[in-house]
Amino acid sequence: MNIQQIKQRFGIIGNAPGLNRALEVAAQVAPTDISVLVTGQSGTGKEIIPQVIHHLSTRKHGSYIAVNCGAIPEGTIDSELFGHEKGAFTGASGSRKGYFEEADGGTIFLDEVAELPQQTQVRLLRVLETGEFIRVGSSKVIKTNVRVVAATNENMAEAIRKNKFREDLLYRLSTVPIKLPPLKERKEDIHLLFRKFAADFAEKYRMPTIKLVDDAVIALTNYPWPGNIRQLKNIVEQISVIENEREITLEKMKFYLPEDVVSGVPALVEGKSQENDSFSDRELIYKFLFDMKRDMNELKKLVIELLNGNKDVDLTGTQKDVLNRVYTDISNEDSKKLLEAGVRDEVREEREYASQEEVTIVDSDYQDHIEVEESLSLEEREMEFVKKALEKHHGKRKDAAKELGISERTLYRKIKEYNLK
Repeated sequence: MNIQQIKQRFGIIGNAPGLNRALEVAAQVAPTDISVLVTGQSGTGKEIIPQVIHHLSTRKHGSYIAVNCGAIPEGTIDSELFGHEKGAFTGASGSRKGYFEEADGGTIFLDEVAELPQQTQVRLLRVLETGEFIRVGSSKVIKTNVRVVAATNENMAEAIRKNKFREDLLYRLSTVPIKLPPLKERKEDIHLLFRKFAADFAEKYRMPTIKLVDDAVIALTNYPWPGNIRQLKNIVEQISVIENEREITLEKMKFYLPEDVVSGVPALVEGKSQENDSFSDRELIYKFLFDMKRDMNELKKLVIELLNGNKDVDLTGTQKDVLNRVYTDISNEDSKKLLEAGVRDEVREEREYASQEEVTIVDSDYQDHIEVEESLSLEEREMEFVKKALEKHHGKRKDAAKELGISERTLYRKIKEYNLK
């Protein structure tokens, strides 16, 4: 049976590559007795995969039992799965077969398997490995021939790390893993599903089918759908029942799409509240932005003074700190680009200030006396850059200026200033 026939038989809508791959794997493993673990977000339709596997297997004439492990109380889960003997616990007025005994020769689907208690996980592991189990309150070993398909929306690696789930059981269950993609990764299928659900509800409630205008289709497709197919189906039902007009506009569609959708919410860490962590991150971002704005304002003031021809700028302490930070991160190659801005002298002074070998500060009338020793001045480096660029390009000023990142006019002025040929 090919993929298209499987979709028609089980009423599966969609052509997304992830969906097709999941159905392909399910069809391939169905004839075997390999254990399968279906993963995917809540509402993606994981329950359809075990049905496909069962009905395409040699066990299709046997029982198919679906068990929601998260809906059974911890105190009775062992009894539900493996059965119990009369008097095994209070209220056990008679013997009872469990699901594994009832499904002998067939398939059992364990939905939300990550919710199983640790004690039940040990029993399940034994069934998977030996095909044997013991009823609650009994000492008699019972054999069973059951194909197990499990499903979960949990992050199993995280569940194992937190000792919530046994690692050996995960490996035994997930001999073949099948992952169903979330609806947001099946954009091409969203409108198809909408139309299918709209037709179903129109028939169910005996009313005309709702239709979407083009803008509403775009909004529907771009919505992240955290609740996946289940959420889409609920919204289609709401619109079908509530709206009088059968043509749904963008404005009407927005009314049914929740705006407070949060994705990628960080998990709680070591008892720290998510709210406090978010607030702390926000404070750091704000502080960074304010500091950056302050630095930019100081640099603007400095550049304006220099462009106005004031070469004797009296730098404030803040401006000196800002200029030092900026220039420390500027490479020699990038420094050539500062020539045209006319700030060479001030930058040189600040670099000498930052790299001085000996500094003597005398606190007299707030004046600083600074002695600086530097092996090579920025002016000499600048002249070297110009000479090397000219030599590299055989005296062609246009190419040399491009290499230096300055204008040809500025290069001519530098050649004249340094008396270069």
